[in-house]
Amino acid sequence: MYSYIKGTLEERDELTITVENGGIGYLINMPFALSSELGHLGSEVKVYVYQSVKEDDISLFGFNTRDSKDMFMRLISVSGVGPKVAHSICSQLSPEKFAMAVISGNVASLTQVKGLGKKGAERIIVDLKDKMKEDSIANRGKSVAVVEDTESGIDRTVISGADTSVIKDAEDALVMLGYKPDLAVVAVAQSYEEGISLENLIKKALKAASGGKFA
Repeated sequence: MYSYIKGTLEERDELTITVENGGIGYLINMPFALSSELGHLGSEVKVYVYQSVKEDDISLFGFNTRDSKDMFMRLISVSGVGPKVAHSICSQLSPEKFAMAVISGNVASLTQVKGLGKKGAERIIVDLKDKMKEDSIANRGKSVAVVEDTESGIDRTVISGADTSVIKDAEDALVMLGYKPDLAVVAVAQSYEEGISLENLIKKALKAASGGKFA
């Protein structure tokens, strides 16, 4: 199983890219909405990949960030959601917008994705909400808005004046997208500011967590 491929971006069209590494050209399924963020042809790129193996086909699906790949992995864990549909969702919705759609139960937001119908969108929301409840930080004995990271020297204190419902939803969003609860708590707490929207808090916390700031 590949984690990522580093190499030279040799070719790109609306649906795929070719990355050369060690004299081998890897054909990767990656819609232009994602691959356009990699850079220009001839540049050195790092593409996170998932290898799909079927009886009659072996394919690579590419992502420009680890968060997008983690989102993809969550999606294909849902019954009835295959790699192609999951990849299409990832190419049209950012991780924070996807998390928002699941948390708020926004079926319409998901059905805007080509190839995803209402029943499929509802199944994704119900399934991932159930998993989110199982992994919920609150269910693991954590208090909303409480930072618990002695190694980093951060105090175990409730954020003064914090909107705890926004913080809890952001923490659960990060956990749903594959982050460990402890990392989610610290990343969200450090990203929080008064009046911030849930979507922006998720976006800032994902950036902090994926950058390894609190790893």
